Amino acid sequence: MFVRTSIRRGLLCAIVVISSVGAVAPSAVYAQGFISPSLGYNFGGNVGCQSATDCNDKNWNWGGSIGALGSVVGFEAELTYEGEFNGDRPDRRTKVTTGMGNFMIAPKISIVQPYGLIGLGLIRTDVENKILNVSEAQNQFGWNIGGGVIIYLQRHVGLKGDIRYYHSVGSLNVLGFDVLGGDKIDFGRVGLGMVFKF
Repeated sequence: MFVRTSIRRGLLCAIVVISSVGAVAPSAVYAQGFISPSLGYNFGGNVGCQSATDCNDKNWNWGGSIGALGSVVGFEAELTYEGEFNGDRPDRRTKVTTGMGNFMIAPKISIVQPYGLIGLGLIRTDVENKILNVSEAQNQFGWNIGGGVIIYLQRHVGLKGDIRYYHSVGSLNVLGFDVLGGDKIDFGRVGLGMVFKF
């Protein structure tokens, strides 16, 4: 029963994303492609830092996205990596990688372009036991939502800042094999980066 519910949720999410991409396709013809590297840190939820400020245990993460932005809508494929998700600990190291496909509402107002985004993808956790020298990795379906602003320094180069919330939606078993599973994970991410349009 749980497996069927997970599959139904996954199919429903996929239908929503495909429908959104279809609706955006005519506008995407006039969009400009972009590449955006970023640095940030995770906070709250399952991470070592429980707030975005005054956290002595925060560890910087890195990421990047590629996509297209028009004057109102856009889309991106985003990848982020955190090598010390729970902070620097003597007994274990937790790495988290996220890969998301996001739909963006991004109205451009002169040199400023605020945006909101929502998307689906995968969240991978890799926990390494430093004492026993063993590790365990898990993949889960996930979603994210967030927003930020781009300020253009010139026509093709801008600075951006955003905040995003990530959440996994559970596990999936296929023919008795645990394809996607594990405990649910959620966290926030504050990021700063550059935008290069082409």
